[in-house]
Amino acid sequence: MRLLIVEDEPDLATGLKAGLTHAGYAVDTAATGCAGLDKARTHSYDLVILDLNLPDIDGLDLCQKLLAEQVEQPPRILMLTARGGLADRVRGLDRGADDYLVKPFALAELLARVRVLLRRDVYAGGCVQRLGDLELDTARGTVSRAGTPLSLTRKEFGVLRYLMTRPGHVVSAEDLLEHVWDEHANPFTETVRVTVGTLRRKVTVPDAPPLIETVVGRGYRLKEVG
Repeated sequence: MRLLIVEDEPDLATGLKAGLTHAGYAVDTAATGCAGLDKARTHSYDLVILDLNLPDIDGLDLCQKLLAEQVEQPPRILMLTARGGLADRVRGLDRGADDYLVKPFALAELLARVRVLLRRDVYAGGCVQRLGDLELDTARGTVSRAGTPLSLTRKEFGVLRYLMTRPGHVVSAEDLLEHVWDEHANPFTETVRVTVGTLRRKVTVPDAPPLIETVVGRGYRLKEVG
C-alpha cells in the first residue's frame, strides 16, 4: 500500500515515514499542501496522512481537493491536528476525512488506525486475505501456505498483498511500482521483475504450478484457486 504524509513538522514527518516504512508501507512525504496536492495528482495513494495546520493551504480545504480530484478511487484521509475540540473533529469528518488523530499521539496508535482504514478498502476483504491455501495477514505482516510460514521481504509482502486484492487479473509492472514502491523508485530498473521472481519462488510448492504467472507484454497474474 502506498501512503502520502502531508506534514510541515520535519521531525514528525521523518519519524512517521520511518515507522510506516518499517511496517511495510511505501511512503512519500510533502511539507506543504501544494506539494502534497501535486504528488496526489501524480501518484495514486491508498491513504493520506494529512496535517490540518499547513503553512499554505488549510488542511480541511486540501482534504476536499484530494477527494474531489480522485473521484473513482479516492484515498482514505487520516487527519492529524493539535486541535482536539469536538467541533474541530466534526468539521474534519464533515469535509471527508475518514479518521482524526490529535497530537501528540503514539506511533502504535497511528499504525493501528492506518490498518483499520486500509481494511475498509473494498478490495481488501478484511485483515486476513486468503487464496486457496495461501493466507496473508495484514495486521501481523505474516504469510503462510498450507499452514507453513513463508519468509518474505517487505516488498515481496507488498506485491503479494496487492496481487491478492486482484486475483485472476493482470497487474502491470507499472501498477505494482505505483502502489508498492515510493517516489524514489527508479522505474527503469528491473526491481519489479526481480521482486516478483523471488516472490513466485517462495509461494510455489513442489509438484504444483506457480501461483504467480507472467503474462508476456502485460504484467503478472495471481491465479484464482477453485
